[in-house]
Amino acid sequence: MLDPRLLRSFIAIADAGSFTQAAERLNMTQSTISQQLARLEDAVDQSLVDRDTRPIQPTAAGERLLGYARRILALQHEAETALGDPAGTAPVRIGVPEDIVNSQMAEVFGGFAKANRAVRLDVTAGLSRDLTRRYRAGEFDIVVVKEATAELDCRASFPEPMAWFESDGRQSDWADPIPLVAFPPGGLYREAMFERIEREQRRWYIAFSGSSLRNVLVGVEAGLGLSLLPKSTVAGRHVQPYAAFGAEPSMAVSIYAWEKAGPIADLADRMTAVLAARFRASE
Repeated sequence: MLDPRLLRSFIAIADAGSFTQAAERLNMTQSTISQQLARLEDAVDQSLVDRDTRPIQPTAAGERLLGYARRILALQHEAETALGDPAGTAPVRIGVPEDIVNSQMAEVFGGFAKANRAVRLDVTAGLSRDLTRRYRAGEFDIVVVKEATAELDCRASFPEPMAWFESDGRQSDWADPIPLVAFPPGGLYREAMFERIEREQRRWYIAFSGSSLRNVLVGVEAGLGLSLLPKSTVAGRHVQPYAAFGAEPSMAVSIYAWEKAGPIADLADRMTAVLAARFRASE
């Protein structure tokens, strides 16, 4: 292991061509800088400068070491600078359903990150039930989930209108068994779909299962089957409401956060404002 302090003395001697001038540059005595060079030469078992020349010149071994020495000190300075900068050292863990991270929510995240350089936002998208479980286990600081009914400790909750959708332009009704386009097992919409169709005393089967909202919408657009979806997610998609099933109860979109004050609570308030504006626009 090459001691950076010894390397710094060696570089100063090589650059100045003099023990005296090198000592002045490093605010040392000449004897101290001479001792440090001697220790470095012992460590590498090589003579690094020609003491008989004026100005002092590096030996062949010294010339080889000089470039490495400069790079070692530059890397050390870079590491010290990086470790001294708190940027990105304080994680804030956020869990959200996929469709919640729109451009407005992304702007909130960006503004918060700029105002809090020490913060690193770790955002995880997933199914609401899994997000809820992980929040209760302490894995998230803030979570937005969709649920049948909001819990008492939520910061805010908003009704999300739901409806059945099919491919745009379809005219004929669906014969039994009805093909469904669904999320993976454990998805909130998936179970609500099954319950509603069974109340209608209709037979059904899963024709297409998508791992994301985009995949489910593509499946519905392609005419692969019916799906129960939030009305706010279908704008601009080639789908139409399936009128035969009529109205569907709204889901609750709720936001939870452990902290009631401080930066994380402030971020939760900003996220709440985005959710409020979103659901006002969908009314």
